[in-house]
Amino acid sequence: MASLFPLEKLFVIAGPCVVEGDELNITVARELQRLSSKVPGGIVFKASFDKANRSNRGAARGPGVSEGLAALKRVKDATGLAVITDVHLPDQCAPAAEVADALQIPAFLCRQTDLLEAAGATGRAVNVKKGQWLHPEGMRGAVEKVRGAGATTEIAVTERGTFFGYGDLVVDMRSFERMRSATGCPAIFDATHSVQRPGLGEAGASGGAREFIPPLALAAVAAGANGVFLETHPDPDNAPSDGPNMLPLADLESLLDRLVSVWETIRR
Repeated sequence: MASLFPLEKLFVIAGPCVVEGDELNITVARELQRLSSKVPGGIVFKASFDKANRSNRGAARGPGVSEGLAALKRVKDATGLAVITDVHLPDQCAPAAEVADALQIPAFLCRQTDLLEAAGATGRAVNVKKGQWLHPEGMRGAVEKVRGAGATTEIAVTERGTFFGYGDLVVDMRSFERMRSATGCPAIFDATHSVQRPGLGEAGASGGAREFIPPLALAAVAAGANGVFLETHPDPDNAPSDGPNMLPLADLESLLDRLVSVWETIRR
């Protein structure tokens, strides 16, 4: 199987924030399948079966492990796309790895040793998101925990912004080179969670500023990011989770074209 996170080719991880119904999941996945040939390193479909870190107790979390993984398998069967999903607990890793081609460690869990080791032990690719409080070189320890499990050989690290106060995240464009140098792994930019405003949306839900997704993503590729993470949805304003910081699906193709153009330019 080709590398999911190649160092030498721009790649994209994209999909809805959370697993929804088959119609929505496969609609998004088929569009990603259509666009995948535009991206040199391809596109991996992303959706979470559970969102365990919601701002409010009653916020939508997703269908759970069994139903969510079954839905992700149907996406794979329908489109042939590789799939990545979040894991939050060590005992979720093995069942998730039976379906997903890659496991993702959420930023707020990037130092959880048991979780990192369990993900690494599956042999699947692992993407670890950098904690919002952590300096780039701090990701070395997270990667060493995944590698120490002995099975996983493909690991990526993701920048998703750092808190410098209340509400807004700030992206340090030096982070991609620093994380890559510290870990030896491809460095990804999470263009959609970096514009999130946790707890500052309606009724205390997470807010966001999706208008800044394109300029930050373009800047990240220009600064040397190997891949871009983009949550996307046909109707973000009515999505069950993270709508304010998701890219409308109709805007995805034009952004991908621009990202690839920037990547090709800096390679020359």
